Amino acid sequence: MSAMLDSTAPPSGPLTLLREDLRDFGGYRSARSERLQGRIWLNANESPWANPADADGALRRYPDPQPQALREALAALYGCTPEQLLVGRGSDEGIDLLVRAVCRPGGDAIVVSTPTFGMYAVSARLHGTRVIDVPLREADGAWQCDLAAIGDVALEQGARIVFLCSPGNPTGALIPLDGIAALASRLEGRALLVVDEAYLEYALAPSALTLMQSHRNVVVLRTLSKAHALAAARIGSVIADAELIEALRRCQAPYPLPSACVDEAFRALAADAVATTRARVATVRDERESLWRALGGLPGVRRAYPSTANFVLVRFEDAQDAFERLLAAGVVVRDMRAARGLGDALRISIGTPEQNTAVLSALSGGRA
Repeated sequence: MSAMLDSTAPPSGPLTLLREDLRDFGGYRSARSERLQGRIWLNANESPWANPADADGALRRYPDPQPQALREALAALYGCTPEQLLVGRGSDEGIDLLVRAVCRPGGDAIVVSTPTFGMYAVSARLHGTRVIDVPLREADGAWQCDLAAIGDVALEQGARIVFLCSPGNPTGALIPLDGIAALASRLEGRALLVVDEAYLEYALAPSALTLMQSHRNVVVLRTLSKAHALAAARIGSVIADAELIEALRRCQAPYPLPSACVDEAFRALAADAVATTRARVATVRDERESLWRALGGLPGVRRAYPSTANFVLVRFEDAQDAFERLLAAGVVVRDMRAARGLGDALRISIGTPEQNTAVLSALSGGRA
């Protein structure tokens, strides 16, 4: 097992956005990367005996870095080809890989629109990359992403990646695909446009994947953590131009997918499991509508925002009191008051009908 450097053809398409020093980077080729076949495996310095706690010996071997069958199953689920998909440790690893592969430490920037998922900025700052914020706009009780301003800033300041979250976290707002397409056109050859669709199953909306054929700089993030209820398994996907996926694969750490997590993902992607997931997502959508309407009518609630995700963002006259009421009833919600522009807000995930009733009861003083 050794590091290798591979020569590559002159970059084209989104590969022109890779860091120049990584364009001929071969990455680390692990023992499992060789795809060799044999009867006696002595190439990875593994133990020849199983651990006493591992009855069937399944854990003594290193796992496949990118199981082809899993990539095929996820590609079928999302509507892409396996070559366009990289599996990793949740969406977080995908975000980190993109920043490291595209942005030069100390020399490049990303664009975000707060309030949004915090890991975009965290990954950038850990990598020494500037974070440019074009805040969301709140108008008529809804959140809007200023795509024109994002494009202006990205081009003026030479940003390498623009991160959009759709549906947004914590806002629950969906970004129109035609707007994403127009922004992708403006950024062509200049920046990647990464659309995080962690909550898209709850939105009944088409994916930005539909834009990839005509916009090679569009990248989509998906996950099994939310709708598919596998948060602890950490299975996320980066979906992009096949050449970019191959480059990201060379930047990925070896063995990112524990075998046990891969096995759980396969079970979750079986036809009967997917059918159950879709039925539960439909229930969440119904509950979301009911909870949103009920929250909007409670005393002390300034505004409950409509959502296309599996949560509702709520502003309170006294958010601390609301937070404490919920905790006293055993209900834990996300305190958003540290986020820009959300000093009076809590984010409430959609639970079961009984759990949602408990939320309303706690906030209405037991009168729900």
